[in-house]
Amino acid sequence: MRVGLYPGTFDPITLGHIDIIRRAASLVDKLVIGVAINRDKGPLFTLEERVAMIEEECATLARDTGIEIVAHPFENLLINCARDVGAGLIVRGLRAVADFEYEYQMVGMNRQLDNEIETVFLMAEAQHQAIASKLVKEIARLDGDVSKFVTPRVNAELKARFS
Repeated sequence: MRVGLYPGTFDPITLGHIDIIRRAASLVDKLVIGVAINRDKGPLFTLEERVAMIEEECATLARDTGIEIVAHPFENLLINCARDVGAGLIVRGLRAVADFEYEYQMVGMNRQLDNEIETVFLMAEAQHQAIASKLVKEIARLDGDVSKFVTPRVNAELKARFS
């Protein structure tokens, strides 16, 4: 069974994330969405809320594709998380050149830690390239319309959080 790991904080999950998840699901038999517990970032949503949003947003996709998609919180090294879930493939989404520079360095370090685990980069679709969770939260905080960047459920969660 080919297992892939798509890690991130998903605070909140965006249409860009969902696009990468949909495309990554075509590469593996099981896709684990690694939900990072990153206390330094000070997430807007709790770990439990982020996991619930991911599970809800991915349920239909998993049903339609027949691919098992699960959310898995982690707080250890990414390479250790990959080992923990049996992933031989790490999926990373890229939006711009700046993403690539950071990710390139990460791949080099991860290959030093475990050269059996491959990293695959998926470019975000053009309409999703500008979407970043950080910007979505800022727009929502300032009462802007984020409906083009997130699903209706996530939009409602953001509105409730900032009301």
